[in-house]
Amino acid sequence: MSLEEDLRQEERIQAEIESQTRYLRHEVQTLTAEGKELRKLLGFFQEAKGRKLAPPRWEITPQKASGHPGLVVAQFTDAHFDEVVEPQEIFDLNAYNREIALIRFRRWTEKVVTVPRDYFAGVQIEGLVILSTGDVLSGDIHAELKESNEDALLASLLFWVEQILASMELLGTEYGGRVSVHAVVGNHGRTTIKPVFKGRAHSNVEWLLWSVVRDRLADRKSNVRVEVSDSMDLNVPLYGRNHLLTHGDQFKGGSGISGSFAPLALGTHRKGQRQAVAQMPMDLMVIGHLHQYLDLPGVIMGGSMKGYDEFAFGLNLRPEPARQALWLTTPEYGKTMTMPILLQKRENEGW
Repeated sequence: MSLEEDLRQEERIQAEIESQTRYLRHEVQTLTAEGKELRKLLGFFQEAKGRKLAPPRWEITPQKASGHPGLVVAQFTDAHFDEVVEPQEIFDLNAYNREIALIRFRRWTEKVVTVPRDYFAGVQIEGLVILSTGDVLSGDIHAELKESNEDALLASLLFWVEQILASMELLGTEYGGRVSVHAVVGNHGRTTIKPVFKGRAHSNVEWLLWSVVRDRLADRKSNVRVEVSDSMDLNVPLYGRNHLLTHGDQFKGGSGISGSFAPLALGTHRKGQRQAVAQMPMDLMVIGHLHQYLDLPGVIMGGSMKGYDEFAFGLNLRPEPARQALWLTTPEYGKTMTMPILLQKRENEGW
């Protein structure tokens, strides 16, 4: 090896030594700084550990004997009474017929009484409000329904009027007569081949059903008050807040990956604009139709009493059990405590 090569080798070694020295100095400085910080934290910890603390004393103000006022609000939607759902056609995810519908309707009636009693303790219940958002009956709007329903449409109407009267009278008794029912029609009770907008309510058998229920309750001296909308929508003020009832079949879509959120967003926007122009702004929109239970800001969708069916199965929609929305509304905050009434109990229904 020549002298020149020896010098270059020595220069490389010297450069490497200087690089390592700089690195080690940096590491020493970093570790020294970290050590100082750890000593500070240790000192703070020791000081905090030995310091005498004096936390403030918090107390819960005893509730007045009268309780806090509120209304129980129960949604009654998409019962599809007298539709038949065969469990073997949908992987045994659900079954439905008149017998099962009676079990679920009776269970709904009972839970509208017992759930507030068990879970709304301390609230002075001022009454019950039932919001019916349509599709009480299965109807004849499709040939497959007309062929497979439990009974003919008018016979179904007469049978279920009696059951609804029994439910309303029981609820009226349990709530001391402080019960009001507010109803709009759905799309399954229509008597026209296609949906119409002129005379939409009056051409729907649900308008007739609730009108008969209203008049028979009055004949029987019941204090339950029934309001049947002549429009497809209905404004229901509760504690000064407007609840807009609509069935929801005007909202198209809901079978995509976003589910019902896309049609709900557009529908809520359009309804809100219309309500604002009419000087009836909506604080809460109450809808049905899509057979889902959703509790969103400004919107509540009440599920269905029927539950999963062949139509939903064929569209590969997510199975959802039969349930109905129930909530407490108060003067200060409007809708507060919200919960579903779970209706589907296979062991009790015999399928």
